[in-house]
Amino acid sequence: MPASKSRPAAAKATKAAAAPAAAESPAALIDAKIQALGDWRGDLLTRLRALMREADPEVVEEWKWSTPVWSRGGIICTGESYKVVVKMTFPKGASLPDPARLFNSSLEGNVRRAIDIREGEALNEAALKALIRAAVALNLRA
Repeated sequence: MPASKSRPAAAKATKAAAAPAAAESPAALIDAKIQALGDWRGDLLTRLRALMREADPEVVEEWKWSTPVWSRGGIICTGESYKVVVKMTFPKGASLPDPARLFNSSLEGNVRRAIDIREGEALNEAALKALIRAAVALNLRA
C-alpha cells in the first residue's frame, strides 16, 4: 500500500514542476523570445510591441504557435521572427485599407496580408498605427 501512495505523490510533483512553464504569461514568453533573439529582430519586436499599445492601449498580448500575437476582438497580427525578416501577419489584412502600402508580403491571398521588415528598414510608425487601429475596428465590427 505505501508504494501506491507514493505513486500519486510523484505524479503530483511532476504536475507541479510542469505548472510554472505552462502558467507563464504571454508577456513573459514574449520577453523571453526578445531576449533569446538578442539582435535587431528583438529590438524590432520591442518597438512593435510599443506601437501596438500606442495604437490601442486595450490590445491584448497572446502567445500562440510559439509566436507573439496581438489581439482585440480577434487577432490583429502576429510578430514572427525569421533569419532575415520580422513578419507581421494580419489575418484579415486583405480587408484593411493600406494607403501607405505597408503590406509587402502574402499579397496573393484573399484574406491575409503581411509586412516583412528587414534589418535597417525604416518603419512608417504613423501608418502602422493606423493599420493596427483599422484591424481593431474590423475585429470589433465582426
